[in-house]
Formats: sequence, C-alpha cells, structure tokens
Amino acid sequence: MGLLRLLLNILWFVLGGVLMGLGWWLAGAIMFITIIGAPWGAACFRIGTFSFFPFGKEISRRSEGLGTGPLGFLGNVIWFLLAGWWLAIGHIASALANAVTIIGLPFALQHLKLAMLTLAPIGAEVRDLDD
Repeated sequence: MGLLRLLLNILWFVLGGVLMGLGWWLAGAIMFITIIGAPWGAACFRIGTFSFFPFGKEISRRSEGLGTGPLGFLGNVIWFLLAGWWLAIGHIASALANAVTIIGLPFALQHLKLAMLTLAPIGAEVRDLDD
C-alpha cells in the first residue's frame, strides 16, 4: 500500500493538489494577518498540508474540545462566509477537471471530500490511516 499511496500522492500533487494546497495556505496567511483569524489560519495550514498529499490520511471530526459546540459552529459559519466558499469552488472545479478521465476519478472524489471540508474546517483533524 505504501508504494501505491506514494504514486497517488505524486500524481495528485502534479494534477492540481499543489494549487489547492497553496490556496489553503494563502487563506491561512490572510487569516493570520489579524489575531482574531488565528484559529482559522491554523486550520487552513493543517488542511492545506493535507491537501498537498491526501492519500494515506483521513479527516475526522473531534467530538469534544476546541472547535466543537456553539463556538465551533459560529466559527465555521464565519469561515464559510469569509473564505470557505472560494476554496469550495476551487475544489469543485478541480474535481470536474479530474473527472474527465477514468484515471482522474479518484482525484475528483478526493477534491469533493475536500470541498465538503471547506464548509466546516474548525473541529476537523487530520489523521494517518496507519494510526
């Protein structure tokens, strides 16, 4: 599985993963300009790194702790209004471009998963599948 994950991650990176990862990092840098945006910025950098090489990792939701409950919901609503929908459009456009070929279908599905994540990144964490 390790060699397959490596191959998929390299193809992903070349076929659009680098652009979307940089998009997440740009959103994170913009969020870090203000102190208030730091929680969103941290989530952007974490998910941006995941977006560079997503195969072999998964996104899970925390059941308690930072980013859960009413404040997490409010943070996700503010996030979506400020930057989330831009990233969602980017992931959906990338998914459509990758879905043109059979080889691109796994990448299109991964972009759609990331597009769903742009709706509510606060409270999400990236985990390795091996853990």
